[in-house]
Amino acid sequence: MKPKVQFRLRIYRDDSIAIGPGKVALLEAIAETGSISAAARQIGMSYRRAWVLVDETNKALSSPAVQTLAGGSHGGGTALTPVGEELVKRYRSVENTARVAATADIAALTRLLAP
Repeated sequence: MKPKVQFRLRIYRDDSIAIGPGKVALLEAIAETGSISAAARQIGMSYRRAWVLVDETNKALSSPAVQTLAGGSHGGGTALTPVGEELVKRYRSVENTARVAATADIAALTRLLAP
């Protein structure tokens, strides 16, 4: 079995996670689906939990990452703001930079695993 390597960057604001892997995955799903409920279903999360994570994220940032649009004849929806888009982009960039920088160490560690 091939080992799986996963970075779990978390940025805390006071005692809570302001930016982390679950919140970034949710933001990506919202960008893809245009809906908090559809995004929650896509990643296997309850709507309530997704809504709480969106609210926590928006409150932790200087500007919201997610904007909800009221329903009506044209429907509603949810979209990432420019701040949300930048958050996702930068988070994934940090992950990639760390993975590239740690390639040799990761290879050395995985060689220590039992076959």
